[in-house]
Amino acid sequence: MEREIHEQYEYARRRIKQKKLLYFHFVLFVLSSLLLFTLKHLFENSFISNWYLYIITVWLFLFTLHFIKIFITDRFMNKNWEREQIDRLVALQKKKIDQLQTQINNEQ
Repeated sequence: MEREIHEQYEYARRRIKQKKLLYFHFVLFVLSSLLLFTLKHLFENSFISNWYLYIITVWLFLFTLHFIKIFITDRFMNKNWEREQIDRLVALQKKKIDQLQTQINNEQ
């Protein structure tokens, strides 16, 4: 029982750390976007007029991937999912071993 409590604690700690990093990423994205927007208007005579939009768009795409990983992928592929997959694979291995064992016994 103590091991399960420790695993739950570690999982919760890891999830909190992931969410904290996501929120930090969001704040950094917003502040940097504002900074890029300000820099663009300070240096009006650049050769690419919308360079800051390209940077913000790429960064928004990366932030969206980060968000999907934290709130969608990790929600469905958590510890319970891992355990179910491990149990399924172990059951398949046992089934194959049993089939091989019966095949060996039939040959003898």
